Amino acid sequence: MNNVGGGVLTFYLVATAWVTARRRDGETNIFDWVALLIPLWAGIGGWINGLEAVHSPTGSKYGVPAGMHVFIGSVMLLAAAGDVRMLVRGVFGVQRVVRHLWRMCFGLFIATGSFFLGQGSKVFPDWLLKTNVLFIPAILPLILLIFWVVRVRFTKAYEKMSMPTGGEVYTLRA
Repeated sequence: MNNVGGGVLTFYLVATAWVTARRRDGETNIFDWVALLIPLWAGIGGWINGLEAVHSPTGSKYGVPAGMHVFIGSVMLLAAAGDVRMLVRGVFGVQRVVRHLWRMCFGLFIATGSFFLGQGSKVFPDWLLKTNVLFIPAILPLILLIFWVVRVRFTKAYEKMSMPTGGEVYTLRA
C-alpha cells in the first residue's frame, strides 16, 4: 500500500506541476478540480493512519512510523489548500513558479527517498548501505526545494530573469 500511495502522490505532484508550468497565468480547468481529490484523500488518510499508528502497540502502521504518516498527510493537506486557493484566485507570476517548483521537488524527494532508502538494500552493496551515505541523495531534493522556494519567493531573483510572461513558450522555427 505504501508504494501505491507514494506513486499516486508523486504522480499527482509532477502532473500538477507540469500543468502549472504549461498554462497561462490565472488559467484553470477541470483537471484541477479532479486532481484536488487526490491530496484531500491522501491528507485525510495520512492523518487517520498517523493517529492509528500512535495508538498501536508498535507505534507504526504498515511499517511506517506515525510521524511520517502525519508529515505526508500534512503536506498533502497543504497541497489541497494550495489547489483550492488557485481555483478561487488563480496563480500568477512568482506564485506560479513557486507552485511548480515545490511540487516538482517534493515529488522528486518522495521518489529519491523511496529509491535510496526504501529499495537501497536491493540495489546497493552492503558496504555502501552501512555508511549511511544514501541519506544525502535521498534528502537533497528537500534541501534544494527549501533553497529555491526561498530564493524565488522571497527575493527579487526571479524578477531579474528574462522569462516569457503569461506561460508563453517560445519555439524556434526553421
